[in-house]
Amino acid sequence: MKYFTEEHQLFRQSMRDFLAKEIIPHIDQWEAQGFIPKDIYKKFGEMGYFGLAFPEKYGGLNLDHFYAIIMSEELARVNSGGFGAAMGSHSSLALVHINAEGNEEQKQRYLVPGIKGDIIGCLAITEPFGGSDVAAIRTTAVKDGDHYIINGSKTFITNGVYSDFIVAAVRTNPDSKSGGISMIVIDRDTPGVSATKLDKLGWRASDTGEIAFDNVKVPAENLLGDENQGFYYIMQHFALERLMMAVGGVATADYALEVTLQYMSEREAFGRKINRFQALRHRIAQMASEIEMNKQFVYTIAHRYEQGDYVVKEAAMAKLLGTQLSDKVVYDCLQMFGGYGFMEDYPLARMYRDSRLGTIGGGTSEIMCEIISKMMIDSKAYEKAAH
Repeated sequence: MKYFTEEHQLFRQSMRDFLAKEIIPHIDQWEAQGFIPKDIYKKFGEMGYFGLAFPEKYGGLNLDHFYAIIMSEELARVNSGGFGAAMGSHSSLALVHINAEGNEEQKQRYLVPGIKGDIIGCLAITEPFGGSDVAAIRTTAVKDGDHYIINGSKTFITNGVYSDFIVAAVRTNPDSKSGGISMIVIDRDTPGVSATKLDKLGWRASDTGEIAFDNVKVPAENLLGDENQGFYYIMQHFALERLMMAVGGVATADYALEVTLQYMSEREAFGRKINRFQALRHRIAQMASEIEMNKQFVYTIAHRYEQGDYVVKEAAMAKLLGTQLSDKVVYDCLQMFGGYGFMEDYPLARMYRDSRLGTIGGGTSEIMCEIISKMMIDSKAYEKAAH
């Protein structure tokens, strides 16, 4: 099946040109300083990149998900996992929740300026004592008249320090586990909100933070969707998040192979180019085969998701294999560079660090295996939200 039309390919080329001109020359600086200037989000917004899949009435382009896949693939070529994560966390996580669960007033307040890049969002689910176990969230939101009083903390939040608003998962019913969680929007400048920047192995261009809520008073009108339905909203969106992480993993592997092939065509050892050595050639053939197989699987799942199919299991499979493939290919490609692969002046060193988060973020590989085994062995079907 042909997944990409001529319009898709034109979009890919225009985005590649934009990234080459506006982003790539500055990546080293952003990696060093640990955050991305806010005017870059504005440029992304002006190009329409934050609104690819959102309705036109809110400033979006209402395009199919293969445009988002192209964006993810092109961001992998920037060779900064942190930059890609920052852009994706805003549009594919925070804005997705606003669009899906938000009412009209909330969409006008957050989605419209968010698509423009005027304000930046983050999604805050993970906590210091609970990562993949979403139902174990401890951050509380206690109703007090027409407000909620929020206390607790979140961690490992991409855009967690410099974003303008936080889409947070909070516990509104202490007596129910998965049925007691709600989603709420918290403005960054609300009294009692504070954040600490975390120092990371990779993804260094993004501001990953720990966020604390100390008696934060938030209007009840900031509740997203229905109270106590947050767990189910999160589960619904996980399929898309994991699918996009699979896309990113495969795209990273693809780009790693591309730069390695170029290096091998130039590097000489023992009087000939290293791409003439059979041991290396066969390793390249193996990697290329696995990349192509994973790529076609991801595209097939994306097409099914586009058609409205229930792809929770397949998205978990794609995320499991796609992110593992990234680690494996980047590891082997770095080896092809020899000592230069270990040098920060060459692309594989950063790629090696950035790739490692793929099998952790968005649900660890172990959690992916648990989801797949529950669906296959225990016949579990993950519930949809009542909203």
